Amino acid sequence: MAASVEKARRRYAEELRFTAGLRSHAVIRAFATVPREDFVGPGPWRVLSPMALGAYWTTEDADPRHLYHDALIAIDEERRLNNGQPSLWARMYDQLQLREGAHVVHIGAGTGYYSAILAEIVGRAGRVTAIEIDPALAARASDNLAAWPQATAVAADGFTYLPEGPSDAIVVNAGVTHFSSLWLDSLAVANGHLLVPLTNADWWGCFLMVTREVGDPNRYFARFAGRVGVIPCIGGRDPAAEERLTAALARRDVTAIRSLRRAPEEPDDTCWLAGEGWWLSTAPCHDRCG
Repeated sequence: MAASVEKARRRYAEELRFTAGLRSHAVIRAFATVPREDFVGPGPWRVLSPMALGAYWTTEDADPRHLYHDALIAIDEERRLNNGQPSLWARMYDQLQLREGAHVVHIGAGTGYYSAILAEIVGRAGRVTAIEIDPALAARASDNLAAWPQATAVAADGFTYLPEGPSDAIVVNAGVTHFSSLWLDSLAVANGHLLVPLTNADWWGCFLMVTREVGDPNRYFARFAGRVGVIPCIGGRDPAAEERLTAALARRDVTAIRSLRRAPEEPDDTCWLAGEGWWLSTAPCHDRCG
């Protein structure tokens, strides 16, 4: 059985390479290595297909090979909390271009599966800080990540807490209506990346990739990275900000975003969306990031 599960895991990673258009061998290897069955509880499992997001179904038995498909697995069905869609996160991690030895902060870690994927990508010389606001889930993540000494699970609000030191990447695994200034401040000066989903009240929206570069500390490169439906981030939502974001998503082309600006710069006619102390612009951050 163990050999057949490993074979299913390798086949799953190879399938993700095609469906998500992966280029990073480290990302592919990570999905071929991390045992998803160690993070989703005992089977049979409740499964949610990305083609029919309204209806869960149950696997016929507890064979771990059922988990190696591009589907969501329920962690807490009542809360619509799932172990997310593998191809979505594989594609996002591919875009991050993480190097071995990098420090990644994973906000909204759940039970730790995607934190383990990130830990495999950055290797033993790297570091992953997995932040989960639900103490019970954080405890499960801590246990599940024991095989990855480079990963640490923390029970905290990722919107207001980050570990000390710069982060090479911050990955937000839940939908927000606005940016945390802490995230922007914590990015490494040379190509620190923030991957964040901005979502409306219906949980739908877009991923943005925000990159900090050497130079102007008030301007960041920003771009559309993909569309997404994801559970809301506790602490990362505000009714007024949600209203402004919903209006922007409805009337403006999200692929036009080119930069993120911070105070003291004031929004101008290139403003796509403004928040407290920051705004997204359709203009490049400077000549060389157009």
